[in-house]
Amino acid sequence: MTLSKEFIRTIPKVLLHDHLDGGVRPQTVIELAKEQGYDKLPTSDPGELDQWFQRGAQRGSLPLFLEGFEHTCGVMVTEEALERVAYETVEDMKKDGVVYFETRFAPVFHTGKGLSVSRIVKSVLKGLERGKKEFGVHYGVIICAMRHMEPSVSLEVAELAVEFRNQGVVGFDLAGEEGGYPPKKHVDAFHYIQRENFNITIHAGEAFGKESIWQAIQWCGAHRIGHGTRLIEDMRVKDGEVLSMGTLAQYVLDKRIPIEICLTSNLHTGAVNRIEDHPFPIYHKYKFRLTLNTDDRLMSGITLTDEYYLAHSVFGLDLSALEKITINAMKSAFIPYKDRIKLIYDVLKPGYADARKKLG
Repeated sequence: MTLSKEFIRTIPKVLLHDHLDGGVRPQTVIELAKEQGYDKLPTSDPGELDQWFQRGAQRGSLPLFLEGFEHTCGVMVTEEALERVAYETVEDMKKDGVVYFETRFAPVFHTGKGLSVSRIVKSVLKGLERGKKEFGVHYGVIICAMRHMEPSVSLEVAELAVEFRNQGVVGFDLAGEEGGYPPKKHVDAFHYIQRENFNITIHAGEAFGKESIWQAIQWCGAHRIGHGTRLIEDMRVKDGEVLSMGTLAQYVLDKRIPIEICLTSNLHTGAVNRIEDHPFPIYHKYKFRLTLNTDDRLMSGITLTDEYYLAHSVFGLDLSALEKITINAMKSAFIPYKDRIKLIYDVLKPGYADARKKLG
């Protein structure tokens, strides 16, 4: 049965990999720039700016993809701006049928006007909490360290994440360009997170090979993998069938390590040449624990509905498969077990039961 994008928008969804500064509304970027005297924007027309971000991001290169963040981070440098962007993110999630999401960002990119990293985190949490009260969407925050920065900075970021663990921060991430910046360089930060019994996800296997995924898991203790596109390099595949798996792929499969799949983003950054080349259907067929994600909604011009629709229209996932993906995501969220179970049984399962009734 063919599902329309409008129908998919109505079903409950869970999003684990979404960058706060990669999902700002173009109109908001323009208004914040005007308020702050930021004069670097290429245009002050919302439609043109939207297209500019998308054209810039869709050049098949991760470093080029990241260029647009200069402007979003450039205007997210006051408490009011950070709170507004966070609040609007919750509103946008509500409109898209998302019932739980984790948003991630690197506080070090928002200190341009002298805000402390603690004040930055507090401002984002304030906006998210206000949005939750108004729209009823649950959230978690993941604090990012950056690969290209010194390991001592990563450790400070890890300490910041733990400092706010009881106020809405749910985990720690390592982001940024992979090539030349192996995750094991930041192992002290990850060991600190592990000793604090906290949660780890790491961008790995997007622009660099399976070695990046191996380091993320075995050196750094990742509980989830961001992207994981290049895990396919550890499998021998012929005509869509896996003939054999290497020890890394088998480990990820056996240990049920969640993979934060970002289909559209992987196409835009050049991780795959065509969407049909994405390893997602192979991972799905062999029952890896997969989740579907947006990565950067502004840069890619998408919503989570678009990602679900892509999985449905290109890779044939039906409503039951989309439900499984959604429940996988909720199981893999970095919030307490009782909260995950409550959302699964009180929101997700009833929501998909209602969806089946609508389909007849």
